[in-house]
Amino acid sequence: MKRNIIKTLDGSTTIQLQDWNECYHSKHGAIQEAKHVFIKNGLSLFQNKTISILEIGFGTGLNAFITYLEAPKLNLNIDYVGVEAYPISSDEILAMNYIDELEAPDKDLIFKTMHSCIWEQKNRLSNIFSLTKRKQFFEEINDVEQYDLIYFDAFGYRVQPELWSTEIFRSMYASLKPNGTLVTYAARGVVKRSMIEVGFTVEKLAGPPGKREMFRATKK
Repeated sequence: MKRNIIKTLDGSTTIQLQDWNECYHSKHGAIQEAKHVFIKNGLSLFQNKTISILEIGFGTGLNAFITYLEAPKLNLNIDYVGVEAYPISSDEILAMNYIDELEAPDKDLIFKTMHSCIWEQKNRLSNIFSLTKRKQFFEEINDVEQYDLIYFDAFGYRVQPELWSTEIFRSMYASLKPNGTLVTYAARGVVKRSMIEVGFTVEKLAGPPGKREMFRATKK
């Protein structure tokens, strides 16, 4: 499948899968989407504590990198797990402009280390942030009450509806600790129904630029 590096409307880059007309991040703004969906409506709910995060779709590492940058502001100690079945290439990593767009030149090595560090192993990136990358299909996840927060950032329902199935959300529900939270850019009715079916309480929130709405789901 042909892959292109494109600039999104906020100036940050993403990867476009040309055959699907699908991008790793919103073409309306990769960084804006990450900050709105996963930080504002997810991470910011937690302050002054130790938490564990599961990311569904590690991809370019943007969500993990922004979370790393935000952790000290919220006084968080984070154990971050990113699941990715198809890691991006070294050329694609180098083509991402997140260091410049996030004005974090002193964190360039951290971003590169996120991609170069060993898979299937906990890597301590700072005294308050550890990263474990798991090369795994989403349907293989079988964690039980391990996470406080899930970033659900799979490819869209239009191109991969199987990633938004009741079965997938059942495993997400099982993976969360009681009162844990899942946030996603999606806002389709069929997704909401699947979330509710497995036990989530679902909120519809204002979406990031280019999207009217998004979902936040809480484990009862």
